[in-house]
Amino acid sequence: MLALTDRIGAIAYGGDYNPEQWPEDVWHEDVRLMGEAGVNLVTVGVFSWSRLEPRPGSYDWSLLDKVLDLLHTAGIAVDLATPTAAPPPWFSKAHPGSLPLTASGTRLTHGSRQAFCPSSPDYARAADAVVGELAGRYADHPAVVMWHVHNEWGNHNALCYCDTSGQAFRTWLRDRYTTLDRVNDVWGTDFWGQRYGDWEEIDPPRDTTAFRNPGQELDYRRFSSDALLTRHRAESALLREAAPGIPVTTNLLGTLEKKVDGHAFARHSDIVSVDHYLVAADPGNHVGLALNADLARGMAGGRPWLLMEHSTSAVNWQPVNVSKAPREMRRNSLTHLARGADGILFFQWRQSRAGAEKWHSAMLPHGGTDTRTWNEVTALGAELAALSEVRGTRVRAEVALLFDWHAWWALELEARPSERLRYLDTVRDWYEALWGLGITCDLVAPDTDLTPYLAVLAPSLYLVSDADADALHSYVRGGGHAVFGPFSGAVDTHDRVRTGGHPGAFRELLGLVVDEYLPLREGESALLSDGSHAHLWTERVEARGCSARLRFADGPDGGPARGGPAVTRHSYGDGAGWYAAAALPVRSLRTLLDAVCREAGAAPAAAVPPGVEAVRRSADDRSYLFLVNHTDSEVSVPADGYTRLDGSALPGFANVPAGDVVVLREQAEPQRDRRHRKEAR
Repeated sequence: MLALTDRIGAIAYGGDYNPEQWPEDVWHEDVRLMGEAGVNLVTVGVFSWSRLEPRPGSYDWSLLDKVLDLLHTAGIAVDLATPTAAPPPWFSKAHPGSLPLTASGTRLTHGSRQAFCPSSPDYARAADAVVGELAGRYADHPAVVMWHVHNEWGNHNALCYCDTSGQAFRTWLRDRYTTLDRVNDVWGTDFWGQRYGDWEEIDPPRDTTAFRNPGQELDYRRFSSDALLTRHRAESALLREAAPGIPVTTNLLGTLEKKVDGHAFARHSDIVSVDHYLVAADPGNHVGLALNADLARGMAGGRPWLLMEHSTSAVNWQPVNVSKAPREMRRNSLTHLARGADGILFFQWRQSRAGAEKWHSAMLPHGGTDTRTWNEVTALGAELAALSEVRGTRVRAEVALLFDWHAWWALELEARPSERLRYLDTVRDWYEALWGLGITCDLVAPDTDLTPYLAVLAPSLYLVSDADADALHSYVRGGGHAVFGPFSGAVDTHDRVRTGGHPGAFRELLGLVVDEYLPLREGESALLSDGSHAHLWTERVEARGCSARLRFADGPDGGPARGGPAVTRHSYGDGAGWYAAAALPVRSLRTLLDAVCREAGAAPAAAVPPGVEAVRRSADDRSYLFLVNHTDSEVSVPADGYTRLDGSALPGFANVPAGDVVVLREQAEPQRDRRHRKEAR
């Protein structure tokens, strides 16, 4: 990412540019206005396949040639996209079998985007052809500083259930398990008489009479994600072969996309890029923004990353598309920057006048330059240019929160103890509690090296591999602190129950056995000894060495686990394992996580009042403190040891106006060794 911003010479700023939607005379106005706004990077060509290849094998590069030359002359760099997210109409007509099939057997039609089966060989040949031609033509174009593969992999077509997908699934299973006996074993096919005697008997898990086989359903999700990843890797290979010096990215969707494994795609991208859009109906959507930014940083391995898309104001795809309040777009953008982004981009540059996203906001609105949005866009461009020295620094979190798409898929399959225990809800509750404590965390995959972290949170690890469970045991034995949410460690990677007592993989680490899972009905709750109430889920726990830090109340109000432990702590090796045997309310979660972080030695970046974020970005020679005020009142934050970016001194504190963001430079050399920090405490 630093190589990209070094080439640009600043924090990346811009958005999707779709000149094919406008006559050529508008392009020159676009470039002029981009200069006024401080735009230095635009994504071009995302949905241009039907323009670039109007008939099979016949290419027309005239539009792209002119646009790239025009942008380069104006000093604007290009993130050139492969157009494969939108196959042209001629392709779907020529290859109707390439269109996706739903689980109920409905063949979808052309008329939107991503209308293709990920396993279609016809699609693969056509996509590789247009990508190869694109790469060969523009590999040496001076405007192109990054390749953008596809667009939002799997957003609309991750799961196809056609016969072509079925054949590809069988091949995937052979590669993964080798023998049919192994498939029967891991899927538990002797239940309900599903045992397979021939590979050809295995179909995609289409709609059926009752519950699908959960092992098969889980593997089909893995296969489907891998099928799209195969396409990502194929396109990336063509681009790297043509231009080995140009980095490759793709825009991932973080928590907005359940169907593909974001960690896997991130590992096959030179730069991690994400899209993030606020949920307008959520009054705490700024917490969700921070969560997704921390997930992007986790997928990037702590390196700076790129915000490929967000919105200047309203989107167009929610039930009610609420406009952003004045300065909210700036606050959103700078929060992403605070949490590790080295580029701030939008969908899109010029607001469309036709098509499905014409009511989606843009940098240049329908009303043109005489609008509040345009004024905020140009002001943000100038501010990011002034913040250029921040690029390349990193957010150094002391806490890790484990985020796993496989655990998400498995938890929300059919026939679980409670469909009300939802993966993202649990993760969000835990993250919100940590956010309220001011603790910065990385959201990382369970197979990440956890040794740099003082504490590890596993809010929802229903499924866990043996290797990842062993790594968590080693982490705690070595002095780490790990805290687990309810229903954790219950099954292996095939959704097979770990026998011998719950919580399966973590009984020894946690020093307890869960006698029974006790989900609550809607409207039910269980009173806790701190006076709060647990909803959704409780567990009956038998202590086997752990101590109770919070209990279910005695008597009927305590629910089905009345009198038993609700939060436990167990010394294990040189560290400690903590367990929440309930879906705790945020207040109780905050108390638990505060205790864990204090004992582990993890601390906030700064002492700030409620509703204010403090995040530090640093390098070996410099450090910056971002203060983000989400409240309606001005706040004062102690700021000894900091200056303003212009070098002027502060009077021992920094005033942060309501809804504002302040960035400070640390005077002293930043501390970098977490273990030394822990020992010092």
